[in-house]
Amino acid sequence: MATSSEDEVEKEQSVPITNITADENDGITFKDLGVNDVLCEACESLKWPAPTKIQKEAIPVALQGKDVIGLAETGSGKTGAFAIPILQALLENPQRYFALILTPTRELAYQISEQFEALGGGMGVKTAVIVGGMDMMSQALTLAKKPHIIIATPGRLLDHLSNTKGFNLKALKFLVMDEADRILNMDFEVEVDKILKVIPRERRTYLFSATMTQKVQKLQRASLKDPVRVEVSNKFKTVDSLQQYYIFIPLKFKDVYLLHLLNEMAGNSFMVFCATCAGTMRTALMLRNLGLSVVPLHGQMSQNKRLAALTKFRAKNRSILISTDVASSNPQSITLGLDIPHVDVVVNFDIPTHSKDYIHRVGRTARAGRSGVAITFVSQYDVELYQRIEFLLGKKLPLYKTEEAEVMTMEERVAEARRIANMEMKDLGEKKGKKRKGGLGDDDDDTENAVGVRKRLKGGKKRRK
Repeated sequence: MATSSEDEVEKEQSVPITNITADENDGITFKDLGVNDVLCEACESLKWPAPTKIQKEAIPVALQGKDVIGLAETGSGKTGAFAIPILQALLENPQRYFALILTPTRELAYQISEQFEALGGGMGVKTAVIVGGMDMMSQALTLAKKPHIIIATPGRLLDHLSNTKGFNLKALKFLVMDEADRILNMDFEVEVDKILKVIPRERRTYLFSATMTQKVQKLQRASLKDPVRVEVSNKFKTVDSLQQYYIFIPLKFKDVYLLHLLNEMAGNSFMVFCATCAGTMRTALMLRNLGLSVVPLHGQMSQNKRLAALTKFRAKNRSILISTDVASSNPQSITLGLDIPHVDVVVNFDIPTHSKDYIHRVGRTARAGRSGVAITFVSQYDVELYQRIEFLLGKKLPLYKTEEAEVMTMEERVAEARRIANMEMKDLGEKKGKKRKGGLGDDDDDTENAVGVRKRLKGGKKRRK
């Protein structure tokens, strides 16, 4: 088995790669690309008036039956670029277990599933999302119904391939690896290799990534036929409609500047990125104490709570989403692939330690041709990390102008809100400890649970008077 795999790698690495670089869209429609009428109507109903650059280049190549390596920035329409050719092939040759889409995160898997269902709704397409954090037995029952499209994280899919009786992918026709750079950065290489060994070698493979790393180049061995490389951007380019700024501030005043920014740009929707789960919760609690509508999202929340947080934000019940991009207890990005159309502003409250993560973070705004703003907080300890980001982008970012005197008028209010938030964090920690002793497993991580502390503090203040 090992020898055969090595032979396959050698054969595939010798395959020449054709490069195509896309130009601006020049009035070409989905029908011009060879997309059938059913899917053209579906695109119209989704308000996709014309193909994006990556779709314009990838779809015709995919419809010719070739393997595709697609490099495009986040928000460029990558999902449509592989979903449309797969659904068109499924229409021509209906079959269960037709396509497998591997993604790095749970949320991205659900997002891709929504797009497949929206595009293939008129065709009766059945999808299954197979991700960690959900019940294995109910997933096994879903797989037993033999869906057409499986969207999965590598680890959980491998669990089912190993343990779910009667489930295999021996008839699979399509394999897609979306956000391949992140799949590999999360150390899923072993799982991906095992999956590649149990699916047919005669298949079509699409590999999509925002960045091209050495690991992604190695993963090209997953493509068995002449892969066509479609590249619609420079190596680490952000979209043109994104306005990027930085603010240089002392570390101890970051909270004050964040409140100033949220007040100054009130009416917009925000994603605020923090470095840790605890930092996310503390910031969310502090902003709630200051009267802002905030919802946290981080890796220590249960899957149901994470989806509930996203639902609140999508429905605009909350205008500010405070999020990590790497869950501290698990090397799995949780914000990747959140296609939330109304994100107006991204704030890097904590600067990303990996420069490439900046591309993924700011890709949450200015999606699908919309404009957006990204502002990065740079403290005295972040200068080197920030310089790496500028080097990666190949340009200097402008300073976001603020009036220090105006900002610091809120210092006292913020200090009090921060003090209460720290007490609430302690209270939540004690509650979770009691729950663990009692054997309860749900993660009560939403900031609403801290309301008791707030009431006690307010009551205490009244008594002191």
